[in-house]
Amino acid sequence: MKFGIIKERKNPPDRRVVFSPKKIKEIQQQFPAAEFYVEPSDIRIFSDQAYTAEGISVTKNMEQCDVLLGVKEVPIDELIPNKKYFFFSHTIKKQPYNRKLLQAILQKNIELYDHEVITKANGARLIGFGRYAGLVGAYNGLRLLGIRDGILNLPKVELLRDLNEVKAELDKIKLPNIKICLTGLGKVAKGAKEILDHLQIKKVNVEEYLKQTFNEPVYVVIDVLDYNKRKDGNPGNKKDFFKDPSPYQSNFMRFAKTTDYFIAGHFFGEGAPYLFTRADAKDKDFKINVVADISCDIDGPVASTIRPSTIADPFYAYDPINEKEVEIGKPNSIAVMAVDNLPCELPKNASEGFGEMFAEHVIPSFFNNDKDGILERAKMTENGSLTKRYAYLKDFVKELA
Repeated sequence: MKFGIIKERKNPPDRRVVFSPKKIKEIQQQFPAAEFYVEPSDIRIFSDQAYTAEGISVTKNMEQCDVLLGVKEVPIDELIPNKKYFFFSHTIKKQPYNRKLLQAILQKNIELYDHEVITKANGARLIGFGRYAGLVGAYNGLRLLGIRDGILNLPKVELLRDLNEVKAELDKIKLPNIKICLTGLGKVAKGAKEILDHLQIKKVNVEEYLKQTFNEPVYVVIDVLDYNKRKDGNPGNKKDFFKDPSPYQSNFMRFAKTTDYFIAGHFFGEGAPYLFTRADAKDKDFKINVVADISCDIDGPVASTIRPSTIADPFYAYDPINEKEVEIGKPNSIAVMAVDNLPCELPKNASEGFGEMFAEHVIPSFFNNDKDGILERAKMTENGSLTKRYAYLKDFVKELA
């Protein structure tokens, strides 16, 4: 089985990679039948020389490989027909900007496996960059607070070597007495929580957070039934909420009235109530003034997120009264961080973490006849057609074909 590590060609450049040189060596020791070839890249976080130093072949000839492994979408012109590809295709939600990519994959008889749908049998995701999005997002929100108020001096994450250097910078700061609200319990939220815990910020429960004042910074982690409630007044049920959120409405305003810094680390499901609307943000009791929207759903559940921001220009401010973007620091505005590719700022740690998960959960499936069905569930296309699991995309790929 020949695996190819392809060069990332999407703009803006992405320095991440599926496997570090060290991880490839470990895989080859565990699975001697696995051969690896690495396409040359001048942007990858690990240099070509780092791979050759481990005895891994660096070559432009990806045609010889059976399976090609990347991170971001592959440009249509660079797709090699009749190959197996793994990358984030961003097509499973019928994203219109990648319709032509999925059409090309079918036309070129490519077997596509999307990282996003590498799951357990129960649907839980096995791999991803969520932890690193959470880590960088929470840090960036604090950096934004510091810049706006002139109280903290944190450098950009992309200027730091790794997570250890990020944490070393955090060791130099002292936060004011603010209340921080973090939504979510998944990998993204856990990454954000890691930053708050590193700063030794006191964690409090919902009741304490809503009713008490503190003489130190505190944070609370809230889940869906903390910020949503049933419209009929009956007790909510988490399983029922995920099945059908329509009987629920947002109960987030009780947190908005006492929060300074809000970190959106939750997954937002289709049909779920918005956390806070543009009307909510106009309320005189609405207190949130810094938002790190790691989820980054535009014009959606977090009203202040009116556009994505970039690593180069990560911050903007939202004027809730006039519902428009304004300069950071304008009175009564909400400072916003809404970078949608946060893990790119920590390419070394993110790549190493991703490689650990991919090596543990995916690579064995090539050598054990996919006994756990991991490859089967992630396979979106085969023999020029959508697989049964992804047949719901049929109309999507037909449009504008």
